[in-house]
Amino acid sequence: MRLSHVVAALEDLYPPSWAESWDAVGLVCGEPDAPVRRVLFAVDPVAAVVDEALDLRADLVVTHHPLLLRGVHGVPATTPKGRLVHRMIKNDVALFTAHTNADVADPGVSDALARAVGLAGDLRPLAPAPDDPRRGLGRVGDLAEPLTLKEFTARAAAGLPATAQGVRAAGDPARTVRTVAVCGGAGDSLLDAARAAGVDAYLTADLRHHPASEFTERGGPALVDAAHWATEWPWLADAERRLASAAGGDLETRVSTLVTDAWNLHDEGVK
Repeated sequence: MRLSHVVAALEDLYPPSWAESWDAVGLVCGEPDAPVRRVLFAVDPVAAVVDEALDLRADLVVTHHPLLLRGVHGVPATTPKGRLVHRMIKNDVALFTAHTNADVADPGVSDALARAVGLAGDLRPLAPAPDDPRRGLGRVGDLAEPLTLKEFTARAAAGLPATAQGVRAAGDPARTVRTVAVCGGAGDSLLDAARAAGVDAYLTADLRHHPASEFTERGGPALVDAAHWATEWPWLADAERRLASAAGGDLETRVSTLVTDAWNLHDEGVK
């Protein structure tokens, strides 16, 4: 397949028009007519992922996070991101990003997260898109059987890749959890939506102290906070399957298992 064909397939799955206006999605670098045989999926476009792509002899890297989210005036090799661009171009490795357009897709990032932590049956958006109620940020669903908050936190930790942060929760450990809202990545903007949805627990990432404290003091759902990278990683396998199906078996694909979460050390201190 040509890169242009693969990009067309990806943009059919995750239309760029679904991305937020501030986002930077789509093809970052790559020659449209270049052949693509191997594709690597990863959350972050960082040096370790490019190393993996070169070892794999991948022709394309598909990441969730953008490399160049904010406007730049150049990509000199004297900067970290510039070095990545130069390495990829020199080695004929293309880069494609699906970010907020993958967040709101059906299925998208939060669907994969919901399944990873044990939500079964039908899922619905936590914050539906105005033009299509099937799409939107976050998902709400039910566990196959009720768990305590302590048990659900352990279920989430077991279903997500391990990170230095792990999974933490705010709420009564014995609280019964049946209905859960999830949002892959930073989800504190949806705290009010989680309360309005009447869920028992809300799982997301990057929750800050004051909003979380005020939320629990007001009697909202229990909060479950996981590492940002870990909540988005499950989507990679779903995107891989969908692209492989669209390509009809003409691509070799792999999901990176490199832990590229920003935090890599955890110490609980002296008890």
